[in-house]
Amino acid sequence: MTDSVISRLSAVGRVPEDIRRASVQQRRFDQENTERSVGYVMLDCSGTTMDRYVDAPAIVFVEVFKKYGLEISMPEARAPMGLRKDLHIKAITEIESVRGRFRAKFGRLPQQSDVDAMFADFVPTQLALLRAGNYHELLPGVAQVVTDLQRRGIKLGVTTGFTRDMLDVLLAGAAKQGFVPDTACAGDETEMPRPTAYMVIKNLERMGVYNLQNAMRRTVKVDDTVSGAGEGAPLCWRVGVSKWSNYVADSWEAVRKMSAAELESCERRSKEKLIRESGAHYVIDDLRDLPAVIADIDARLVAGENP
Repeated sequence: MTDSVISRLSAVGRVPEDIRRASVQQRRFDQENTERSVGYVMLDCSGTTMDRYVDAPAIVFVEVFKKYGLEISMPEARAPMGLRKDLHIKAITEIESVRGRFRAKFGRLPQQSDVDAMFADFVPTQLALLRAGNYHELLPGVAQVVTDLQRRGIKLGVTTGFTRDMLDVLLAGAAKQGFVPDTACAGDETEMPRPTAYMVIKNLERMGVYNLQNAMRRTVKVDDTVSGAGEGAPLCWRVGVSKWSNYVADSWEAVRKMSAAELESCERRSKEKLIRESGAHYVIDDLRDLPAVIADIDARLVAGENP
């Protein structure tokens, strides 16, 4: 008869490591996602995989504030981009220039009730724009890159500041172009969206991940905004993409009127902002550069490095 394991507990009940590690449940944790290679890539929508320069939400923020009785500039509308849309509206109302004009117009500072009213208008207005436009059109190279990643066995997730209804519209359009992620999580599906890690974690949950710690170090988050490129910190690898980013220009139409030199300067400014502010491990032009990044991360994982 074998001795009882109870006799091996310490005075405070500590279980010896050999016994703890031998348990069926612990073995399942220990043996999952132990590969030293990228297994999961989480992609943003606007400015990362589709919608050049993030026109769709920016247009609607300006329109919603105007209908509420306050003019805001495109740079003001874009400043908090990447946040969940209700939080984005609130962040706009906290911009000093906007607060000053709001006080002059209404005789008081903006309140949560103002944010709620504007968000209630934002939702149907944004949905109408997404359904009527081609904001789901994939950016150059995206379809090939995502297809190649999935063929390699890398699972793809999506995170976004859009609501689920909005995301479904975008994904339906993207599917016709070959972009069908394994999972997706919208901003209204977590209590704490960007820049926290919870949308990334929700995608991993939907992928059936058991050992979250192991899976997160095999995960790469890609985004064109500061908050989005920081999403998942400090648990996963983060990549900023600058070429089609929210920070390049006020609109796709404005870019069409730029000279090559002007556009290059704007793209450089976008890249510098992501480098300085996001905390991303890598900042690249666009998704066509992602395979080289993944190869570099694989090498770092093999060497024992973690995010």
